[in-house]
Amino acid sequence: MSRPVALISLESPHPFWRLSAEQERALRAAFPGVDFRTASEEDVPFRLAEAHVYLGWRFKPSWLTHAPHLNWIASPAAGTDHLPVAEAHSAGVALTRSYGFHGRPMAEHAMGLVLGFSRGLFMSQRVQRNRTWWKDDLAAEFFDLAGSTMTIVGCGSIGGHLADAARAFGMDVIGVRRTPPAAAGNGITWMHASAIRQALAVADVVVDLLPASRATDHLFDHDLLSACKPGALFLNLGRATTVDQQALLAALNSGHLRGAALDVSDPKPLPARHPLRLHPRVVLTPKSSTLCRTYMNEAIEFFAANLHRYLAGQPLDGLAEVPDVHSPLAGG
Repeated sequence: MSRPVALISLESPHPFWRLSAEQERALRAAFPGVDFRTASEEDVPFRLAEAHVYLGWRFKPSWLTHAPHLNWIASPAAGTDHLPVAEAHSAGVALTRSYGFHGRPMAEHAMGLVLGFSRGLFMSQRVQRNRTWWKDDLAAEFFDLAGSTMTIVGCGSIGGHLADAARAFGMDVIGVRRTPPAAAGNGITWMHASAIRQALAVADVVVDLLPASRATDHLFDHDLLSACKPGALFLNLGRATTVDQQALLAALNSGHLRGAALDVSDPKPLPARHPLRLHPRVVLTPKSSTLCRTYMNEAIEFFAANLHRYLAGQPLDGLAEVPDVHSPLAGG
């Protein structure tokens, strides 16, 4: 029997998001029975003919027609909205996402944004050029994290990391998802998706970690944002399409929300004169919440563990489900 072929395409302008020569050598040494091949993204369709396994950031649905022997598509990403989940399922090809290592950098990012607002750091940076002293303004703006409540919408493995970080600052944490775990964990108070309005009504900080789907499209609209506690801080580290940006602007302009921190936007990037870019109570980050120097080391470890399962005929970890349009609050 010929060796299984694993085709890898992990290109990025950032070294921590692409396969290094050392990581490639480690895979070859750990799996001498696998024929590892690498390809640029533009060459992938022409290199898939003999591949049984594919590891890459992207996989276009049209590529399936070039891959008669493909059994498994693996992605280092946590999200799957950019991958052909339904098409792969129809073709009998397993598709896996990765998890467990995105949570730490995203939790650090989220807490940095929360602290920037709660301690008035963003305000100070904004006014320091033309004000000599603004202590009284900060006294009216800051809020204590200890004793406050964070509600995480789409609370899965990433939300668990964030919950740990928030609780270290003395915050109470509510996790909202469509299938709350049976056993309590991370000190999270779990609430079903059907109770999202109640969870938002008591939150001083709301964190959106939702994936993109037809069901989550503009889930945070005028109605749902109005359910947020007055003066709440809103963070979106999930997908831009989950938020109605006009509704968000209205909630900010009315003062219903104290501020917003957005790691994602639609379009990406926002135009130079877009009201969200110019808003004094909005902080934008350029989809950088997963920046991490050890990212690819951990991604390859996850893939290698799954490759052992694949070769042993065992169930794969991180199997992506075909999106259920009627169940918007999947765990992230």
